Amino acid sequence: MAKTFAVVNQKGGVGKTTTCVSLATAVQMRGRKVLCCDFDPQGNATSGFGIDKNDVEPSIYDVVIGNAAAEDAVVHTKWSDVLPANRDLAGASVELAELDHRESRLKNALKPLQEEYDFIFIDCPPSLELLTLNGLCAADGLLVPVQCEYYALEGLTDLLSTVKIVRKNLNPSLAVDGVILTMYDSRTKLSSQVAEEIRKHFPGQVYRTRIPRNVRLSEAPSHGEPVFEYDKRSRGAKAYRDLAAEFLKKNGKK
Repeated sequence: MAKTFAVVNQKGGVGKTTTCVSLATAVQMRGRKVLCCDFDPQGNATSGFGIDKNDVEPSIYDVVIGNAAAEDAVVHTKWSDVLPANRDLAGASVELAELDHRESRLKNALKPLQEEYDFIFIDCPPSLELLTLNGLCAADGLLVPVQCEYYALEGLTDLLSTVKIVRKNLNPSLAVDGVILTMYDSRTKLSSQVAEEIRKHFPGQVYRTRIPRNVRLSEAPSHGEPVFEYDKRSRGAKAYRDLAAEFLKKNGKK
């Protein structure tokens, strides 16, 4: 039975999609069966796995609307299986609002796939709206990338408030699995100060592995490859390998 994790932060530009793609790949490299569900209308996780997001049919949009089964939308890549997204998903919030069980459409869609995977990672959009709510309802745990820069904690209060509401009313088992420090620059005092501040706000919930600011991580998506394919020796690749090891140890699968 798969454990499902939503990768979420309502603030954009924090390394959310990079974390989702890289962690999913690194976990599969360690012998686990992984599915990455791209639930962001931008479709960046989809293209990050080398899939043409303009040429996917069916997509996760068709799945949650009820026009296709999830297993028929899965695209197999050598790095991870992917439920792809494209711009069609942008209009899904309006359509979902008129459907029954609108908050649970993704959770119900993923159920038939639970036995096939060890882990499912959901790349949520950078906002707190119906798509993200679906991600929270479908998840066992949350992974929250937070950049080590000014205003790092901006908006996280709203996210945690939403999590409490979801836990109370829709998904009692939902919990924050961990906070991931991204864009860390060991050369600056600011990064260490921000990291310390984040640890104070999330005691015992911050992963030890810090993801550095690394040009190879930024370049890899434009080549349609996870960083391990683009430059496996880069600092970014090493950091995500370390994060995967820590993640698996924390989740009972060394």
